[in-house]
Amino acid sequence: QVQLVESWGGLVQPGGSLRLSCAASESIFSFLAMGWYRQAPGKQRELVASITSGGTATYGDSVKGRFTISRDNAKNTVYLQMNSLKPNDTAVYYCNPYPPIQKYWGQGTQVTVSS
Repeated sequence: QVQLVESWGGLVQPGGSLRLSCAASESIFSFLAMGWYRQAPGKQRELVASITSGGTATYGDSVKGRFTISRDNAKNTVYLQMNSLKPNDTAVYYCNPYPPIQKYWGQGTQVTVSS
């Protein structure tokens, strides 16, 4: 079964950093634009950042200058480096192609920013 698995979320203090990983089970994802999305409690899921198959990245306004999306197509993996984390970055983070494909939503990884 084709799937995406997010990992390396956790609890971090404000101002801290985390690096999320998204591992794809199939190399087909290397040919797709990919995105990191997040959903905070009581809010709609939102796009955080996206990256084309060639490596061109775009970011949501709330994370510009703090987050960096990257990918290693040889490893079928997409990363999200998150620096200067804020409490309102707290959410479940998901990866999915961009635009998203419903059947590829996984469990996500929880990121909690709190002192």
